[in-house]
Amino acid sequence: MCRQCEDPDRSGYVERLREGVADRGWLVQGVGATGPYPPWAYTIGLSGYGLPELVVTGLPVLAAGDLLNDLAAHSLHGSPPSAGERLPLRDGRLIEVVALTEPSAHLLFAVALYGPEIQALQLVHADTQGRFPWSPDFRDGRGGQPVLGARHAH
Repeated sequence: MCRQCEDPDRSGYVERLREGVADRGWLVQGVGATGPYPPWAYTIGLSGYGLPELVVTGLPVLAAGDLLNDLAAHSLHGSPPSAGERLPLRDGRLIEVVALTEPSAHLLFAVALYGPEIQALQLVHADTQGRFPWSPDFRDGRGGQPVLGARHAH
């Protein structure tokens, strides 16, 4: 759980988020690694445009923020990714888009601003060998990227 989620002044934080989204269009909420749980991050604000929020797990928060900001900008100025789509990253690796099964269970602050009916897409990234987390060889068997939904049938 992130510190802001546990903060007794959570309503003040939600208001600061609302102001930030109004100023910038969207924000990225990062959650650092805790114990056995890897870091993750998600957008807040795309729901206000009728778009799904974006999520990434298992990347350092700054790298996750860069990826989410790039795809959020693309979603607003082009079209959002869709479940099952594979997209190449600048470094040559791929991401596969997975629809979250229960976005309201994970995107607490997006829910606080837009309600429990939000939609979200996870940007699942391949490891340096091109393997995805559903492969037992992903990251040489070390895992580290929870997938928060079911893969789209190919």
